[in-house]
Amino acid sequence: MRRVILKISGESLKSNKPYGFDDNTINLIINQIKEAIKFDIQLVLLVGGGNIFRGKDLASIDKYKADEIGMLSTVINGLYFSEMLKNNKIDNKIYGSFEITDIVKLFNKNEIINDLENNKIVILVGGTGHPYFTTDTGVVLRGIELNCDEVILAKSIDAVYDSDPAINKNAKKYDTITFDEILEKKLGVIDLTSAVLCSENNMPIRIFLSTGENNILKVIKGENIGTLITV
Repeated sequence: MRRVILKISGESLKSNKPYGFDDNTINLIINQIKEAIKFDIQLVLLVGGGNIFRGKDLASIDKYKADEIGMLSTVINGLYFSEMLKNNKIDNKIYGSFEITDIVKLFNKNEIINDLENNKIVILVGGTGHPYFTTDTGVVLRGIELNCDEVILAKSIDAVYDSDPAINKNAKKYDTITFDEILEKKLGVIDLTSAVLCSENNMPIRIFLSTGENNILKVIKGENIGTLITV
């Protein structure tokens, strides 16, 4: 059975709102997930917190503490997303890089794999649990730990390019690219820590446009859209 981990950015949950949640957008995501789990797939979701608070946005306090506030924002999103899944009769369970009694269970690989094998969707919150790391690093780390077949990153860009396509109309789109090329060309589509972790652990990443019609469903099902980054 194919096991994938999908990062859902906080920004995608708010759509065009300045902050918070956009139920229409979230329901579009959930409808795609509902269709995807009809196939032979185990699904892990990792949520960001950018629709509520990003640690880097608050320069007036210590960065360590600002990042901790950002990690708590991912918990709020995880709880909300979990309830929206339950409203659609989709069984799920929340785990975090830190425990909140009666709300979030502490990350436990064996328990999570057991949940996945019993057809539960697992939602991960809290990133890596450590300041100074992005949720890209968090989703890669958890994907490796949970023996996922692929890390899926829904982005605001439809693929990896050799330059910014918004600036360069002749930017070259990559259907596939290696982590070494990403690092060598300093493309910046994922952070360096994530690229190195994936390269060292032979973990592929697929990057695709989050807002494309049914793109999340297509990628979860294994369709070849966006860019696949491999060793």
